[in-house]
Amino acid sequence: MLERYFKLRENGTSLRIEITAGFTTFMSMAYIIFVNPSILQQTGMPFEGVLFATCVSAATATILMSLLTNYPFALAPGMGLNAYFTYTVCLGLNIPWQTALGAVFLSGMLFILLTVFKVWKYIVDSIPNSIKFSTGAGIGIFLAFIGLQNGGIVADSDLSLVTIGDLVKPQVGLTFFGLFLTGILLARRIKGSILIGILGTTLLAIIIGQAKMPDSFIKVPDFGNTFLKLDIVSAFKMGFLYIIFIFLFIDIFDTLGTLLGVSEYGGFLKEGRLPKMNRALLADSVGTVVGSLTGTSTVTSYIESSSGIVEGGRTGLTGIIVGILFIGSVFLSPIASIIPPSATAPALIVVGSFMIGVIRKIRWDDVTEAIPAFLTIILMPLTYSIANGIAIGFITYPIVKGFGGKIKEVSLLTWILAILFIIRYIYV
Repeated sequence: MLERYFKLRENGTSLRIEITAGFTTFMSMAYIIFVNPSILQQTGMPFEGVLFATCVSAATATILMSLLTNYPFALAPGMGLNAYFTYTVCLGLNIPWQTALGAVFLSGMLFILLTVFKVWKYIVDSIPNSIKFSTGAGIGIFLAFIGLQNGGIVADSDLSLVTIGDLVKPQVGLTFFGLFLTGILLARRIKGSILIGILGTTLLAIIIGQAKMPDSFIKVPDFGNTFLKLDIVSAFKMGFLYIIFIFLFIDIFDTLGTLLGVSEYGGFLKEGRLPKMNRALLADSVGTVVGSLTGTSTVTSYIESSSGIVEGGRTGLTGIIVGILFIGSVFLSPIASIIPPSATAPALIVVGSFMIGVIRKIRWDDVTEAIPAFLTIILMPLTYSIANGIAIGFITYPIVKGFGGKIKEVSLLTWILAILFIIRYIYV
């Protein structure tokens, strides 16, 4: 049955290879099980509920991707999107997490419509490449900045806003230990390096008295406090259209960039295009809706899928294995609850370093591309807002292009978004 459905021989793989690839991909991205709840709980969301939602939405989206496309791609709540949810929407704008989940739900439903009617192709072609690439790079720096703060390496300062933290504190020492451990493991190409780094740092924290062992290691999670707690009605307000758009914008380009990058690496592209792209985007958008219903931020495709491809994964059976492992991880909340911020901080820093790599694709020799891209990148961490970086990038792009004599390079959609962002800053 597996041979008929997943066409293992036709794709040059076997059951053993696909299972190995599935375990490898899961190990590479399992850090999200611990990191996502640690970020979202800062909004007031229950840790256990978010862990449950993280695992269930990841399993649902990944299995759906496998069944619809037969590709070895895995999905989970996205890094960067969870930061936008927490630090910009909930903490920055004082919006209840229930309403923010409602906005995630609406963005997911809108993504489904854009996918069904294939409108996403027009959007992708209309948005400037410099904005696409700089968004990913800016989110990477923002995540690293959050990790440096959570780990105590960067601290608040009345004089200069930020400064170096107290490097002799145990919290900071643990962060550096986790960062060095993860870096060494990655350099040695050890599978699951980020996850091992988190667990290793947590073990050291327990040994030196900075974390406590749980009473049990397995527990049925209490997910009732997040399941179906989204507030869709409040998210329908006019002021939330901006938030919904940012969720949608980041999700679309994060997903497309990841899918194309992983597909190119795995040899799935045909003439530069990914067959069944529409189905892949549908799996992503449905995963976002499921995530909002269960209690987590936007779900997106993971670049860590490439680790399973390296191990020979070529079909959706790899994703089925990943999904099964995520379902089993639902019961690990006691282990997740002992992990201190200094153990997850290195993961944020390392993931940020991965994301900034896209910066090389920006045309820095063209000032009309470089200035909007730079402002998009730098304003995300400096204003503690992904949305501000994207907005200023869109506002700056047509202005610089216009005065640079390249107004024809600005699409109608970019002009519309620039005007809407200006109106947002004036009136909202």
